Amino acid sequence: MGTQAVYREQQHELQRTMRPSTIMKIDAYSFGFMSIDGKGYSTDLIIYPDGEVRSGWWRIQGHKLVPDDLERMDEFKPNVIVIGTGSNGRMTVPNDTVRYLRMICDELIIEDTDEAVRRFNALSGSGSIIGMFHLTC
Repeated sequence: MGTQAVYREQQHELQRTMRPSTIMKIDAYSFGFMSIDGKGYSTDLIIYPDGEVRSGWWRIQGHKLVPDDLERMDEFKPNVIVIGTGSNGRMTVPNDTVRYLRMICDELIIEDTDEAVRRFNALSGSGSIIGMFHLTC
């Protein structure tokens, strides 16, 4: 790799690590309920890096996450996207959606919602993170 390519790669990495994020903490999760910074939610939701919580999030195809469901993802260019697929993992994330998400973030975490909450909280404050959570099945 040439000197300019190395420099561009270093600058790109520096920009990624410096992206600001509001520190959000998920206080609690149980089937159908999540508490974030003291406020309760009973519908699926997205936590954006600027601190916005979009509750009432629903997918076009129900329990299948498709690229058209991913509004504002590339606006933030997150370091990490954490997806909670429900307490039983009922929400699916097809390969085309995974490919799309990997183009806009450094790390993609897809877990049942219990584990996704643990991962989100562990990473909170360490870069730009988006959390997408299916709260029920």
